[in-house]
Amino acid sequence: MFGLIENINQSLNYLSINVGNCQNELILQNLGQILPSKLEYLSLALRLIKVNDFEVFLKNSQDTFFKKFLISNLIREYSDDIDILPYIKEYIMKKKRVQYLAIKNTIRNRADVNLSNFKDEVKEFKLHNIIVLKYIDLFTDVNRFINEID
Repeated sequence: MFGLIENINQSLNYLSINVGNCQNELILQNLGQILPSKLEYLSLALRLIKVNDFEVFLKNSQDTFFKKFLISNLIREYSDDIDILPYIKEYIMKKKRVQYLAIKNTIRNRADVNLSNFKDEVKEFKLHNIIVLKYIDLFTDVNRFINEID
């Protein structure tokens, strides 16, 4: 996967990665350094994101601007906060590296925790010209992607 991304780097506009258990660390520690300088769309659907690995990704991708950046994190236990949020603020919000942002934590058989539900956080991002949306509203599947590029 990383070789393919490197080979088509400058013509890559949309990237969606959805992985299971054990590949988060590998993806988060290596993806950031091979991304192009601008992406229209990056969606990361991961499981049990470790904040240290996520910070590595953000540091390594500091030269990349994302028009739409989505993160879905499948977690084990309910939490009413988003533990990667301080890193998003430091590396994405303060440096204005994204235009639209959606983050959700998902627990099986329970409601999602969406960044868009945190009104104070949404206002803070808006002050940096970043629009926070519900994950489902920003998510692009194959059918929607085809309609967007037409």
